[in-house]
Amino acid sequence: MGEREILIALHELDGIGSKSIERLINKGALSAHMLHFNEQDWEQAGLPRDKVGSVMRQLSLDRIEQRSLELMNRKIKVITILDEEYPALLKEAHQPPWVLYCLGNVDLLQSTAISMVGTRIPTAYGRKVGAVLAEGLCKAGMTVISGLARGIDSVCHEASLICGGNTIAVMATGMDVIYPAENRTLYERIAAKGLIVTEYALGTPSHPGLFPQRNRIIAGLSLGTLVVEADARSGSLITADLAMEAGRDVYAVPGPITSPKSRGTLELIKQGAKMVTCTQDVLEEYESHLLEVGNNQEDLKKLRIEERLCSQKEDLTTEEIQLYHILEQGPCTLDQLLLKSQWDFGHLHSVLLSLIIKKQITQLAGAIYKII
Repeated sequence: MGEREILIALHELDGIGSKSIERLINKGALSAHMLHFNEQDWEQAGLPRDKVGSVMRQLSLDRIEQRSLELMNRKIKVITILDEEYPALLKEAHQPPWVLYCLGNVDLLQSTAISMVGTRIPTAYGRKVGAVLAEGLCKAGMTVISGLARGIDSVCHEASLICGGNTIAVMATGMDVIYPAENRTLYERIAAKGLIVTEYALGTPSHPGLFPQRNRIIAGLSLGTLVVEADARSGSLITADLAMEAGRDVYAVPGPITSPKSRGTLELIKQGAKMVTCTQDVLEEYESHLLEVGNNQEDLKKLRIEERLCSQKEDLTTEEIQLYHILEQGPCTLDQLLLKSQWDFGHLHSVLLSLIIKKQITQLAGAIYKII
């Protein structure tokens, strides 16, 4: 039994935190001899006296072997900071986790990745932009990382899977505690075609304090973090802050100044985050890196052309943009649109028809309009 097995065991013990493990490693005490430590040995190794009794009761060879078998049966691979497979980018980040539990394609930990985060209650605009950008980034060869949460996270994971791209979901719970529960199917699809990662041991339940800790892994695994849509107090802004602290790039998608869901992203842009209006705004920062890891120059050129043509097709007039922004906040009846736009019926009908022709909106039963 080597250092890594002891590290995994310590990581899972109640009463042993990151700081305690750091002290033990710095003392050079990490070895199988720990299984035979007495109280004095533990104290000399740097473990606080009030934790010694609890650790001695929990740490045993039987427990280590039982947990190892359980992880193997669940096809969960464990990577420690002592292993060569541990992602170099994450090791450079603030407080890198000692242990990562992985389910799926662990090779993705070494891929060129961008994290995409945002509000759990996005507008139609946020959903559309998140999906379009995630698809474009995946097609260019980037891995999209997010947190398996409701809203923008789920949108970006889903778009990545649909286009056949790579995606990593970083959880704030144990691998066997799927949160939110409605994302079980998405979790299973990512595990089959992408990668699920967590630093928490099996059985760890959801807790508010674990999500900010999870966010540092999302930021740490990525070359940059793209905030798609966020209000002023969104948790996704924590991920952006952590990315900045780690010296990584931060991007933000602009939104309507009237939308509360855009306040966070607009503030990030004011603070110096790069504004993103198309996939190329992100890709241009990493083109040389993408080429180094095997992407074809012609493929990247083709993607830029496709994106430009798509953008040209979706060019809207000022009035169409105004109406589109109204519908971003949710579907509206014709009467509601008349009230909000302050236009006469003939003019409103003309703009609505133009947006339908351009395949930006659709009409539902009952004269209700919504963004596609």
